[in-house]
Amino acid sequence: MGSNANLGLVVAAGGFVLAFVFGYAAARANFCTMGALSDIVNMGSWTRMRTWMLAVAVAMLGTSLLSYTGQVDLARSVAQRPLVPWLSLLMGGVLFGIGMTIAGGCANRNLVRLGGGSIRSLVVLVFLAIASYMTLKGLFAQWRANWLDPVRVDLAAFGWTDSSLATAVAKATGLAPRIALPVTVAVVAAALLVFVFKDRRFRTNRLQVVGAVVMGAVVAAGWYLTGHLGYGENPETLETVYFATNSRTLESLSFVGPLAYSLEMLLLWTDKSLRLTFGITAVLGTIAGSALYALTSRSFRWEGFASLSDLRRQLLGAVLMGAGGVTAAGCTIGQGLSGLSTLAIGSFIAVAGIALGGVATLRFILWREERAPELGATAAT
Repeated sequence: MGSNANLGLVVAAGGFVLAFVFGYAAARANFCTMGALSDIVNMGSWTRMRTWMLAVAVAMLGTSLLSYTGQVDLARSVAQRPLVPWLSLLMGGVLFGIGMTIAGGCANRNLVRLGGGSIRSLVVLVFLAIASYMTLKGLFAQWRANWLDPVRVDLAAFGWTDSSLATAVAKATGLAPRIALPVTVAVVAAALLVFVFKDRRFRTNRLQVVGAVVMGAVVAAGWYLTGHLGYGENPETLETVYFATNSRTLESLSFVGPLAYSLEMLLLWTDKSLRLTFGITAVLGTIAGSALYALTSRSFRWEGFASLSDLRRQLLGAVLMGAGGVTAAGCTIGQGLSGLSTLAIGSFIAVAGIALGGVATLRFILWREERAPELGATAAT
């Protein structure tokens, strides 16, 4: 690789390229986790959820292969730390799920929409970034640190080196960790793939299949970029570090925290201690990739708020997503794809919270809409 002085630039530039591909694929496949939940609740359609599941399976297989061959050390990732703040993960996930449903899309979906010309999404992302920064370092951070984070399980006290599902299998069955990893990922990935491809219409939907495979591969590539190519000796401190990541360890795609760091960099541009990171360039790359798709497909449209009530809903959803995403240590991409690709137990908890919050809110909205004609008729009489 040569001098390590340029590794930070390699990681940042690589993050932009990977996210560019991700943004283009997400826009082309109409990838949206909230939309997938909405399709299930409102129409009974699992097509978009199958796209998400296929992306998870591909990301899981690729990431586990990198770990098994020693290319990356996932035990150092935030997702696999043996200290599991389960209440923060669950409650943060629920808040994020509620927020993304109110706002009509998660952080990733709003980045894709912004690339397609949505000014509404720009406003949502700004407020999401403010709320996420407040939860990282501001007022919300104090509440999170005092009330939620202390409720946790320290798996290291039981001899666990990480919080991977594969480690849980090894402890429960007595299998060697090197055997437990491929066995666990094979079972989980096979279950996902069987469910995904048992639907004939989905099997023949080339757009969704290719889009999911590309997005899953990008997540695995993100781990390789930050955890292998970006891992080396800092020429200034002579310490071995992970270059150009906000968490100072290996990362893959995630958007809530990086949006906060993007806002920080814009506000403190002259602060020489701040640098472009993998997360920040991934935010920019996602917007750029979706913009390319919108322009080439001639679907680019300027979009604003439909009404004042629409603005209120979007801003409330943005704040809940920002606070929830940081509390849950990730969003539908950070935990839903990147986190699950590591088989981290905490990621399963966070994703369960997101699904719970999203489905509950969708059902409430549906119930309220069904009740509206009855209430109108009662008022008329």
